Amino acid sequence: MNRLNAQGQVTEATAADLLEDYRRGHSFFFATPQATWLAEGTLAVLPAAADREELGTLPERAERLLKQLKRDGQRPPMLVGAVPFDPGQAAHLVVPLTVRKLEKLSLDSRAPLRAPFGGGFTVEPFPEPEAYVDGASRAIGRMRAGELDKIVLARTLRLASPQPIRLNELLHNLAQHNTLGYTFAVDLPRRSESEAGGRTTDRTRTLIGASPELLVARTGSRVYVNPLAGSTPRSSDAAEDERRAQALLASPKDLREHALVIEAVAEALRPYCRTLDVPAKPSLVSTAAMWHLSTEIRGELEDPEMTSLALAVALHPTPAVCGAPTGLARAAIRELEPFDRGFYAGLVGWCDASGDGEWAIAIRCAVAESHSLELYAGAGIVAESSAEAELAETSAKFRTMLRAMGVQDDEAY
Repeated sequence: MNRLNAQGQVTEATAADLLEDYRRGHSFFFATPQATWLAEGTLAVLPAAADREELGTLPERAERLLKQLKRDGQRPPMLVGAVPFDPGQAAHLVVPLTVRKLEKLSLDSRAPLRAPFGGGFTVEPFPEPEAYVDGASRAIGRMRAGELDKIVLARTLRLASPQPIRLNELLHNLAQHNTLGYTFAVDLPRRSESEAGGRTTDRTRTLIGASPELLVARTGSRVYVNPLAGSTPRSSDAAEDERRAQALLASPKDLREHALVIEAVAEALRPYCRTLDVPAKPSLVSTAAMWHLSTEIRGELEDPEMTSLALAVALHPTPAVCGAPTGLARAAIRELEPFDRGFYAGLVGWCDASGDGEWAIAIRCAVAESHSLELYAGAGIVAESSAEAELAETSAKFRTMLRAMGVQDDEAY
């Protein structure tokens, strides 16, 4: 794969070139710990379901579209895009015109951050922190009464800027400090708005983020899942940072929260796997902002026709982003969160015609429009939780996006 440099010379393209080639509204960018993908253009869009069974029929509709394109003589097609949190909402998956895949993205983490904003901006928390604490307290009360085992409650920061947001610079900053995770920028369906004079404007929207968490990857008959649950903020002091990491590894509250997720994921995977290896204890993984409890689960598929998207649908949503039991937790989220999650806590990824693919969970993310960003962060709450501590955890999780925006004094959020 070649490209022209500034001097007009032909050079070998790199993963960093794919990042620079990303264009809002025309591209799908996905950087993983192993590879970097850039898909451009749209050959086909996956049609919505005829009823509200969006999630349940998603694998069948995707397989039908990919097989049709293959029969029509298209080069081996693949679907890329995003799946929302709510199973009744439509996914946004497209077959791109071109796909480029290169090595793992490697950027200098010591380099200065780029400037995504040409001027200042305003930030509005929603709900207000006090309202979030109230909702978390109500959820804790329900769990102590035995109604739920776990719930994940989220909140948002709504940012508005008088100048257009430079999405390429924001994406670069996210990728620069997320070498072990999944950095993404995904086109979403345009939002129509009525303006004065009866005109309608279609607003371009982009889901952008740097998730630490893989839901599932499939390569041939091999399955890899890496749930994260149980978190604590990082510290700039090395000794304190290590103390926090070890405290997390020994925390009964966080270990219980993690165990709920692992049990649910393993139960969901077992019907599809000939073998399944589930480690007995979690390990630690870190991002620039957080420590997480992590378990790497590996399996061998019983049916080699089971696609990565079908596996993702079987697992989504895990208790790591919803709660347990799933149905009760989802109903409580609808009651306690005063906003629609949309694609937050949904999925981002790809699936090709052979069924291979990988799907990351859409966390540490925002939905961007030309002059605005809506950031999302959630915390896993169990009976032993403190509502104030869960608020602090969401503040820490906002740091991934805020620091990529150039905001260092982020404690107030």
